[in-house]
Amino acid sequence: MNQITPPPKLDIIPSSAPFSDAQRSWLNGFFAGLLSPDVATPLSAEQGAAVMQAGDGDDGEAPWHDQTMPIADRMKLAEGRPVRRKMMAAMAQQDCGQCGYNCHDYSEAIAGRSEARLNLCVPGGKETARMLKSLYEELDKAPAAKAPEKTDAVAAPAVTVTIAEPGRSRDNPTEATFLSRRLLNKGKSEKETYHVEFDLSASKLDYVVGDSFGVFARNDVGLVDQIIALLGASHTTKVNGKTLREALIDDVSLSPAPDSLFELISFITGGAQREKARALAQGEDPDGDAATLDVMAALQKFSGTRPHPEAFVEALEPLQPRLYSISSSHNATPGKLSLTVDSVRYVIGKRKRVGVASTFLGERIAEGEKLKVYVQKAHAFGLPQDPKTPVIMIGPGTGIAPFRAFLFDRKATGAPGKNWLFFGHQRSDCDFFYQDELNAMKTSGLLTRMSLAWSRDGEKKFYVQDRMREVGRELWTWLAEGAHLYICGDSKRMAKDVERALVDIVAQFGARSTDEAVSFVAELKKTGRFQADVY
Repeated sequence: MNQITPPPKLDIIPSSAPFSDAQRSWLNGFFAGLLSPDVATPLSAEQGAAVMQAGDGDDGEAPWHDQTMPIADRMKLAEGRPVRRKMMAAMAQQDCGQCGYNCHDYSEAIAGRSEARLNLCVPGGKETARMLKSLYEELDKAPAAKAPEKTDAVAAPAVTVTIAEPGRSRDNPTEATFLSRRLLNKGKSEKETYHVEFDLSASKLDYVVGDSFGVFARNDVGLVDQIIALLGASHTTKVNGKTLREALIDDVSLSPAPDSLFELISFITGGAQREKARALAQGEDPDGDAATLDVMAALQKFSGTRPHPEAFVEALEPLQPRLYSISSSHNATPGKLSLTVDSVRYVIGKRKRVGVASTFLGERIAEGEKLKVYVQKAHAFGLPQDPKTPVIMIGPGTGIAPFRAFLFDRKATGAPGKNWLFFGHQRSDCDFFYQDELNAMKTSGLLTRMSLAWSRDGEKKFYVQDRMREVGRELWTWLAEGAHLYICGDSKRMAKDVERALVDIVAQFGARSTDEAVSFVAELKKTGRFQADVY
């Protein structure tokens, strides 16, 4: 369904006016509402009055904007800040765009009441959704105040409502055709990673390197049928105009089990079971298994309950699209797009579980089949504007995806800048993704340097950050020459370890103290010379 985007902001209150950003934002929205009946004010008059009375109370800084920081630490840093800033701290801080915003803009949209969905932060999961729900309730506690009376003195200006172009928003996707998948691992690899390709020619959708690709996956029909059996229902039961099976395949998330499902279960059971369901709905963990409960596991845990199919579906969260870094260049292969996808598989208890989108792309979607997709514009992640600028790319595992795109784009556009790739994985003989392509780029001179790290080839584990330290002097030389540095991959450990190595290299070879090296790296980030796409 098409999502109508908010109308353009009307800056009625000038930036020089003696108001905080929050106060000026509310006043602009309020007067826009007065000037046009088609524009809703972002806050009610009562909530706006609270904003005007309390002031912003915020310095604009976001010390919690670190994707490696636990949510409890982020919320502590946000103590004493306005609710909208606490909302930002509750986000996963990845600026991944899966919600359709970056973290700051998503929090502002929720606080401004232009976005009512509190569960869009996929990487933040239930922790973020619960915190946002709690903070959203704080908005409703704003003290009441008399709203200013409307006046007919000013004529209403024309307001343009725009609809996002198809394929440019998660709320207005387009269709692409799935072309093919190719396994990138060889031999006895412990991983299962695919190069998958799509045809965009029918939609005429384009993109630039650094962008991400949103995919609307479908749930596995085998899992869906097991859930229907646990409900004791027929797969043809009608739910909101669809069969139960269709609704469970296409519309709702089956992992993890949401709080609303436990609330539903608590209404249809009793005794100790009811107390457990209530506790789980409130974020508690009475049996120490809350983190492992997907929808099927929840039904198995409360096996004596059988929710009505319609109530059951309504209690589940919408199935969210998944974002992947694009691994191709539109300039090199117009009309086609590729991803590098690591299939997620794991076992809890005796039951095998899988990643919804990764296995959908890796095994379940058929060649020639169409699926809903969109392009998510990159947030501060892309090639330098000057094609002569050298680039250093650090992307182990599937983190190589955007850098494969960078290299093909630099080749297609004839960019003369030097290119240095750091790539690593477990084993050189079976986990060297795109080996032939990269070797050919090295031979042709497109890839100036390629530094590899294999964590399982020797007795001691060896990672990309270890390779960086080995070639630290040369890496510093590139930085001193103005190179841009990029990281893509795991945010929990790899990104932190790489940044730590970078600080050490700057200190050692740039003749700086540790504090000065930290400041240098911070300045690289501020000026856009150090960019990260981590997850």
